[in-house]
Amino acid sequence: MTTIGIIGAGEVGSQIARAAIACGYNIVIANSRGPDTLVDLINELGPLARAETAAGAAMAGEVIVVAVPLKRINDIPVEELAGKIVLDTNNYMAWRDGAFDLVDTGQKTIHELRQEHLPKAKVVKAFTHIQAPRITTWGKPAGSPDRLALAASSDFPEAIEFVTRLYNEFGFDTVDNSPLNESWRSAPGQPAWKQERQSRAELKANLLCAQRPSLPARG
Repeated sequence: MTTIGIIGAGEVGSQIARAAIACGYNIVIANSRGPDTLVDLINELGPLARAETAAGAAMAGEVIVVAVPLKRINDIPVEELAGKIVLDTNNYMAWRDGAFDLVDTGQKTIHELRQEHLPKAKVVKAFTHIQAPRITTWGKPAGSPDRLALAASSDFPEAIEFVTRLYNEFGFDTVDNSPLNESWRSAPGQPAWKQERQSRAELKANLLCAQRPSLPARG
């Protein structure tokens, strides 16, 4: 069974860990304070989980979840993630993370910048428009009439394929909103982000209704 490395043990990272373990995945999880601070979480998660450093989680995982905001100076392991699918769960919030002019003006998405920070990885935007506690409580079996959908965006088809499989195992349908330069459509403030409970058809419609920030006028 695939081992998922998770960098970031906050609400999103820990909920993805819980959902993944329920589906039989092995989990290697890291935070910024060191493995010793994750004893309680590992005890809760059970024998399929262990704590590591960020570099250790990146090396151990066949697929990696990055559940921390993008920083101007990259502190995510680069070489350890080379060739791996990286699920980026980050939502851009300038008040929290600092402003990125390229994002604010619509020239780049925050996930394109993550891809630039990790040039040898295969970045896919995932789990960004669902509140963390819902990841383990809102899933429904495939074919359920009230099954919800989540978006994914990537420049790599194999990354979308993996996320589609993971979403399905967690109980959600997938809407492919690729490539990464289209990932702004599910960003904070957009219809797909505001309306958390969405069927596949509703999510597709909300993605199409998104409005991108205008580029600055050139003199």
